[in-house]
Amino acid sequence: MNDEERFMRRRDAYRMLFDSEDGEIVLDDLEARFHIHGTTFTPDPHETAFREGQRSVVLWIKSALIDFEFFKQIIEENTNERGTGN
Repeated sequence: MNDEERFMRRRDAYRMLFDSEDGEIVLDDLEARFHIHGTTFTPDPHETAFREGQRSVVLWIKSALIDFEFFKQIIEENTNERGTGN
């Protein structure tokens, strides 16, 4: 298995897990608990760093769920439309 195949397999596993109803509940809980929609800053720089670490894990999970091919296709379509004057 090459790197791309490993990446696709891992991405598909994350999608299967988090695209379910239970997975959405868990991801919503992780977002709420680990500072996705709020600040990580505290007066203690160690606590701030700790919170940023928590936040980065959730952001990584969310990035693993993104369909990059879909976004690549949209960007290419936009580029093509601009190039043809549409």
